[in-house]
Amino acid sequence: MTLRHPLDRPVWSAFTTRQAALAQHKEGALRVAPNYGPFAAMADASPGSQAALVALLTDDKPVWIVEAGEMPTPPGTTVLRTAPLFQMTAEAIRPAPRSFEMVPLTEEDAPEMLALALLTEPGPFSHHTHRLGEFVGVKQDGRLIAMAGERMRPDGFTEVSGVCTHPNHRGKGYAGGLMRAVAERILERGETPFLHVYASNTGAITLYETLGFTIRAPIRMTVLARAE
Repeated sequence: MTLRHPLDRPVWSAFTTRQAALAQHKEGALRVAPNYGPFAAMADASPGSQAALVALLTDDKPVWIVEAGEMPTPPGTTVLRTAPLFQMTAEAIRPAPRSFEMVPLTEEDAPEMLALALLTEPGPFSHHTHRLGEFVGVKQDGRLIAMAGERMRPDGFTEVSGVCTHPNHRGKGYAGGLMRAVAERILERGETPFLHVYASNTGAITLYETLGFTIRAPIRMTVLARAE
């Protein structure tokens, strides 16, 4: 589990650096505060790190491990789910006109952001996920119908995440337009935008490629829970 590139182990890279204050740490492991997301990571594959991760599982909530390489299943845990992902990065974003009004989202929008994420399931989204970075959205008649924002932030990189559109308003280019805006802001800060996508989601991969993202590496997502 050697760290070859910060994005090979995005959870560990983000929550031991710029976002360290948002995680619970035990020597050899970390767990993101559940209100921010279900992610966790170990420093390495040693028995001590595995035991540290298990010690952080003090409730019945599962944790997500996102790693480029294989990881052991710590004794005392059970694997609930695994899925292959692609990690994509963009060195530049292809410009395109935007045909809709985009608004910055604030703490006042948090309930609608959570409701939209729970409806559309763009990935793990909890009560404080919106505080991980800047989010933008589209509103119609004062109601949030689409959004995109930032999540993990390793040094030099920021993840584009939380991209979703209400089912009644799809097909209007909101997802691509909002992602483009988020990624452009990341690039303007001198950082590289990255994202994760299920390897089977060919439609999303095609969209991301049209924006300027390319596949950097395969990544595996593993959902672990404390064994009963």
